Amino acid sequence: MENFDYDLRSIQAVRDLARLGKDAGEQIAEYTEEQIDQILRNMVKAAKENAVMLAKMAVEETGFGKVEDKTYKNHLASAILYQSIKDMKTIGVIRNDEVNQIMDVAAPVGLVMGIIPSTNPTSTAIFKAMIAIKSRNAIVFSPHPSATKCTLKAAEIMNQAAVEAGAPANIIGCISLPIMNATTELMESKEVKMIIATGGPGLVKAAYSKGKPALGVGAGNCPAYIERTANVQKAVKDILASKTFDYGTICASEQSVIVEECNLEQVAAEFKKQGGYFMSPEETAKVCDLLFKNGHAMNAKFVGRSPQVIAGAAGISIPEGTKVLIGEQQGVGPAYPLSYEKLTSVLAFYTVKDWEEACQLCIQLLQNGIGHSMSLHTQDKEMVMKFAKKPAARILVNTGSTQGGTGASTGLMPSFTLGCGTWGGSSVSENVSPIHLINIKRVAYGLKDCSTLASADPTFDYPELSLTGSESCNEEPASFTGNIDFSNNEQLVKLINELVAAMTRG
Repeated sequence: MENFDYDLRSIQAVRDLARLGKDAGEQIAEYTEEQIDQILRNMVKAAKENAVMLAKMAVEETGFGKVEDKTYKNHLASAILYQSIKDMKTIGVIRNDEVNQIMDVAAPVGLVMGIIPSTNPTSTAIFKAMIAIKSRNAIVFSPHPSATKCTLKAAEIMNQAAVEAGAPANIIGCISLPIMNATTELMESKEVKMIIATGGPGLVKAAYSKGKPALGVGAGNCPAYIERTANVQKAVKDILASKTFDYGTICASEQSVIVEECNLEQVAAEFKKQGGYFMSPEETAKVCDLLFKNGHAMNAKFVGRSPQVIAGAAGISIPEGTKVLIGEQQGVGPAYPLSYEKLTSVLAFYTVKDWEEACQLCIQLLQNGIGHSMSLHTQDKEMVMKFAKKPAARILVNTGSTQGGTGASTGLMPSFTLGCGTWGGSSVSENVSPIHLINIKRVAYGLKDCSTLASADPTFDYPELSLTGSESCNEEPASFTGNIDFSNNEQLVKLINELVAAMTRG
């Protein structure tokens, strides 16, 4: 193989992965709940033993985020996820309606392809491996080229743990020679039956174009509205805990903070107290020049970076202990770069007059990350319902949106694939789980006599049917008895009247 070009070797390796994955998937499709649970428990054990090592690999390879936070991501994707899905019905009869005599029977979808982003390269691999096994599917990963080593390592660890616990060989695979042609080859492979795409919008759009089921996500641009009744100290604490988590690499993280004129001073003071640095317009412009290229596309060099790294590169001085850089903005769109997604330690900051203006601003901001998530800090339940109308799949109340959106601090399903619904061009709006990786067959027993459906139905009452031509053809023709004397005008008139009446009835 050494004499073959890199791209040809990669494509051949992908074809081999797909064939091996298909074979493994056909075998695991026959496993019982007990067998699957045993495999999952061993995968959780392996993830725990290697969580820190994988986190270190991810930070070293990509330069994004923090080891401690990436370790927690790995923990969320395995141990915490397991507790949420262990009792989930994904095998055999998963629902039995005895009244209507309908049974829902689960079946695997087949070989799944998982596209893995560079921002969450090991946790997303662990997560997708877990939900694939829970639903009795094999899975093959396509890693981001800048995170191949750590994603490949995570896949190898998960595969080894699964096989040790009784799973078929090659149940979890990963492209080791990543190029776009190899990813395309895998997406188009006849062995792959479903794609879970977590990555850039171009890759997600490509997944949807391959003529097979795909679960995709969209870009996030989460606004955080601190409403006038909010507990400001807690709201700021939650936002900072969320935005600084892994230096903002999760797409559900806050991108903009919105406050009202009446609580502006209190919120600003609290941010400064807790580690927020409000940049001057000149400093904001310098940071924007670093963060974005080709319009509002994020510069990969500053994804998941500390405020100290960003400030140093921009040539600005910030106080010791700064946790996040904050830039005030007056609008939304190309003239205001911070109104777009920033997967790093930078927030936009807006001031509005009231909740109605906040409402309109949130809708504008969400257009740059429509369908994903937004957060609201308030004590007013009616206000929650007003903002529940916004075009976002997750409306997160009184919590950090990073932890809230992924299910770490809320009752949502723990997930690293967050659907954006039709707003964001997604086929799902919820947090993706094993349920999305099964086909549900319905076994339905007959309850009624097919030959008497109409006659036995008291609500089937349509008098006009008696006037149809088909009905009139079956009527007995009018009969006339006795001798007719055509010279008798009275008898002839009577006959004609009877004939007219019979024709009218018909």
